[in-house]
Amino acid sequence: MGRPLTPELVGALAAGYGAFLQGEGSGNLVLVGRDSRTSGPMLSRAAIAGLVSVGARVVDLGVVPTPTLMLAVEDAGAAGGIGITASHNPAEWNAMKFAAGEGVFLDGERMARFQRFLQEEEPARAAWDALAPVVDDTGAAERHLARILGLPLLDLDGLRARRFRVALDCVRGAGATIMPQLLRALGTSFEAIHLEPDGRFPRDPEPTAEHLAELGELVRRTGADVGLAVDPDVDRLSLVDENGRPLGEDLTLALASAVVLRRDPGVVVTNLSTSQVLEDVVEAHGGRVVRAPVGEINVARRMQAEGAVVGGEGNGGVILPALHLTRDAPVGAALILQHLLDEGMTLSEAAARWPRYEIVKEKVDFPREAIGRAYEALEERFPGSEADHADGLRLTWSRKRAWLHVRPSGTEPIVRMIAEAADEKGARELVEQARAMLEGVA
Repeated sequence: MGRPLTPELVGALAAGYGAFLQGEGSGNLVLVGRDSRTSGPMLSRAAIAGLVSVGARVVDLGVVPTPTLMLAVEDAGAAGGIGITASHNPAEWNAMKFAAGEGVFLDGERMARFQRFLQEEEPARAAWDALAPVVDDTGAAERHLARILGLPLLDLDGLRARRFRVALDCVRGAGATIMPQLLRALGTSFEAIHLEPDGRFPRDPEPTAEHLAELGELVRRTGADVGLAVDPDVDRLSLVDENGRPLGEDLTLALASAVVLRRDPGVVVTNLSTSQVLEDVVEAHGGRVVRAPVGEINVARRMQAEGAVVGGEGNGGVILPALHLTRDAPVGAALILQHLLDEGMTLSEAAARWPRYEIVKEKVDFPREAIGRAYEALEERFPGSEADHADGLRLTWSRKRAWLHVRPSGTEPIVRMIAEAADEKGARELVEQARAMLEGVA
């Protein structure tokens, strides 16, 4: 919104959302959850106050993973939900995530309607005798766990007999509410770091390879079979192999997909910026990859349209529609352990079966009004590529196993460039050529 996220603003936005849901006829039951950030209790109470003020019936889930909130919204038949979380961003950040009643984020069309409502309408406040009491629900994570354990594709007896050794890093986020319980239920022995859900993140909370040195050391020290790292709101999962080497987030979705496709070959949906290692794994298991614009809701909607059996994003987000249409790190963790059981090999061996690619990401200042000319110039510069215009411009060289994705930021006057190739040199060359073309057009 371009303004600091104060309690006053959160209360106003929450009141607007409660009124918007009721105005659309969705009902007045709204669930609220948060991650562990120190500003979370303050902002959550502000959101609840705003919702109650417009006649919403509020259920407060407390500190829960975002996928737990989304599943609870769907299961409760609620009108919607609000998550107070800034996901993988630093501890001083916070934000609001708005969930629709089906347990997914608002899509572009509905978000646009909500924004128009905020600009044009003043939410009607409820009378004193229509204010509903807030209900506390501390069992959402337990129900989420039970749903995961009930998935038919998990061999619980086999997993429990195997007794995997796991190292876990919850970065002092909401993962502490479900990840240890999941690992116990799957029969693992595990050592964990940063379980205290106090929001005082000990490192950069984004679970990318460069931030997982401490987890790698824990893996080596304990002789773990795998290291698992989640972000503060537990929708992303990163892996560390038994040697303490971070594998990168793209392999999370690829290896998790193998478990599903082994049992039910079908369509896998991901976004346009996810590594092509997913195609390698999916095609080897008899499936087919379909790509959607960047954004979890775009992937989820395409999964619905395609009848996909699994999907997600290359940032470690796994979506299993047999459970729900939300990125879910606990589900991802269970699938990774199942993959190791299925294959009877170590994680490093499972990763080594597939080609290694290098991804390079850059951004450049660029005026949005010139983006059309930039796309034309890039297509002229790379005539032998396959062009996809679904989300910016994605150029693919199938025989070279390389691609370049150029897309404008939705919030800043910049263009993001991401390229993948067999080595860093090849990916960087694509990005630099794109940068030169953009600078020439601007």
